[in-house]
Amino acid sequence: MAYKHWLSSWLKAITALRTLYTDIALRELILKALTLPSSAQLAAAKGKLEQEINDVYDETLRERLLKQSEIAIKQSEIRYRAIIEDQTEMIARYLPDGRLTFFNKAFALYFGRSPEEMLGSHDQPIIFEADRERVAEFVALISADNPVVIIENRVIVAGEVRWTKWHNRMIFDEQGCLLEFQSVGYDITDLKQIEETLFQEKELAEVTLQSIGDAVLTTDAFGRIKYLNPVAKSLLGCSETAAEGLLLEEVFGIVHESTREIVQNPIAQALKENRTVNLANHTVLINQNNQEIAIQDSAAPIRNREGEVIGGVMVFRDVTKNRELSRQLSWQASHDALTGLVNRQEFEQQIQKALHLAKLDCQSHALCYLDLDRFKIVNDTCGHVAGDELLRQITVLLQEKIRKTDTLARLGGDEFGVLLSQCLPEQALRVANQLLECVQEFRFVWEKQVFSIGVSIGLVGIDMNSESLVEIMSTADAACYTAKNRGRNRVYFAQTDDQERLEQHKEMHWASRISQALESDWFCLYVQPIAAITPVAQNGDYYEVLLRLHDEQGNLVLPMTFIPAAERYDLMHLIDRWVIRTLFRNWIRVVGDKQNIYAINLSGCSINDDQFIDFLYEQFTLHSISPQWVCFEITETVAIANLSKARHFIESLQQIGCRFALDDFGVGMSSFAYLKSLPVDYLKIDGSFIRNIIENAVDEAIVTAITHISSVMGIKTIAEFVENDAILQRITALGIDYAQGYGIGMPRPLG
Repeated sequence: MAYKHWLSSWLKAITALRTLYTDIALRELILKALTLPSSAQLAAAKGKLEQEINDVYDETLRERLLKQSEIAIKQSEIRYRAIIEDQTEMIARYLPDGRLTFFNKAFALYFGRSPEEMLGSHDQPIIFEADRERVAEFVALISADNPVVIIENRVIVAGEVRWTKWHNRMIFDEQGCLLEFQSVGYDITDLKQIEETLFQEKELAEVTLQSIGDAVLTTDAFGRIKYLNPVAKSLLGCSETAAEGLLLEEVFGIVHESTREIVQNPIAQALKENRTVNLANHTVLINQNNQEIAIQDSAAPIRNREGEVIGGVMVFRDVTKNRELSRQLSWQASHDALTGLVNRQEFEQQIQKALHLAKLDCQSHALCYLDLDRFKIVNDTCGHVAGDELLRQITVLLQEKIRKTDTLARLGGDEFGVLLSQCLPEQALRVANQLLECVQEFRFVWEKQVFSIGVSIGLVGIDMNSESLVEIMSTADAACYTAKNRGRNRVYFAQTDDQERLEQHKEMHWASRISQALESDWFCLYVQPIAAITPVAQNGDYYEVLLRLHDEQGNLVLPMTFIPAAERYDLMHLIDRWVIRTLFRNWIRVVGDKQNIYAINLSGCSINDDQFIDFLYEQFTLHSISPQWVCFEITETVAIANLSKARHFIESLQQIGCRFALDDFGVGMSSFAYLKSLPVDYLKIDGSFIRNIIENAVDEAIVTAITHISSVMGIKTIAEFVENDAILQRITALGIDYAQGYGIGMPRPLG
């Protein structure tokens, strides 16, 4: 019973452990148990059976665990492989000798090679030959202490060279022995191209900044200097290393050149207001070497993509020479180049101010109009050089006799003006007589010749009863004329009650003579050649038509003697029509079939006359003259007095072929601005710039600028007052197209 009970128990145990045993092993155990003969044997069998069961159990359990481990490893490898294959990066492993042991799909697809070609092979042919040595040097750096090395190198992909980036790592076993190298990489060709483009753009920007003539500096958002180009270093007087990190105001001190007041830092203003800022005029930089440099600049904020201000940039330049030239040009615009005195334009402005103060504060001033006597004798006897020297010496003489608060001006030719500030009539008369006496006593010596010079002075008071600048000037001019008529070398004080008589005496006298001259045909025409000095597209000659008047004695009278009166009494349009009729009537006799251009001067009265264009159309038709051979000259002053009218007049006649020249160009400071609005064909540079072009660098600079602007606009240039070969050579070198003057040809009667 005990045996059966024991056997039954073990059978149950064995049955319970069926999952750990095979059917054969179970059967063998049962058979052994059934053949046991006795309890002693049973006891021995029990022990042996227990041992065998335990052994079978342990071995079976190990097999099962091993099988489970193999399954788990395979599943893990499947998951790992899936992860590796899903990566877009290229993954590969190599043995220490360089043979490829593993790669993912991305690696195979990138290089376009089959597993058979790649597994077990060396990857050297993949690496671009020029990079192999460098890659080998990097790989040699990998060690246990430095297990990861990042390498950028080129590879060969389908015959194309591409850039890749690799993270190379050493793989060690548990004992620290090197098993493999693992490389994870990706294509960076596009990044390299972008990098190269950015590098080239950066290089281009740096070369540009290094090469430009302007100074450039940048700061951070707090105004600390980050970059200086070479010009900025030079102007600031410091190096980039020394300036980097400093606040801009520490090296960029700027003040107003006149008041010496500190000017606000433009970068600080630009950063604060988040806008572009231009530096105020008349700013001077005091650099680190205590040098003062006139500058002009602009500053602007630098923004990122989000629009945030991350710094500032400032561009500035040395304008010392330009500012000096501007001062010279400004000075020349208001001063006479020969004597250094203020010119008529500036003098009239001073008179206008005096008139304003007289009316505002009941002040009294006086104007002296001086006309030298016997000046023409010196000019004709000794030449213009002597005449110019005489004017300079007279200037010094007159300046010694007036106060610093008075203004001495050269009004033109041998005429001077003196504005006596805050001067009562009695005092003014006394000063005028002193001026008269000093000129009377003066002796001009030139090449052993001695000349005595007199002066006729017209004096007029300026007070609250004075009407206008025109009235004051005309009264003073009339008073001077009266002084000359009364025997010269004297002072004539124009009183209020004789003002109208003086004006009418002079102006009406000429007005009547002009009317008589028109009726009696006392006028005559002269022409002066205008020579082409550079190759121009023109056949035939070019002449300016000049007007002359024969007086009652048959003497020749120059236009400036009677033109002012003609303008005052609105007679200029009659003179213009006479000139055109006379020229056109004699055209066939004088010109014939020659393709010559004749330039005719027109007054402002004619341009403003709405019927004048119809008159011209009529004359062209009546005399069968081609308009392309006629050029009308308009002075710059006349043109800008009524710009829209002048433009309409020019365009209307250009439509039928007429040409136009802008005369006396350059006298006004706004010449270039108005030139853009006037479609003229020729530009006549005022003779005041040409006469002294050899000696005066400013005149040459002005002429150069006018010539350049005209060339850009397609306008031909004509130089007046070309009196000698030296001037001719200089203007030819400057590229002026035509020359006119006594050095080219003297005026001669028409026909």
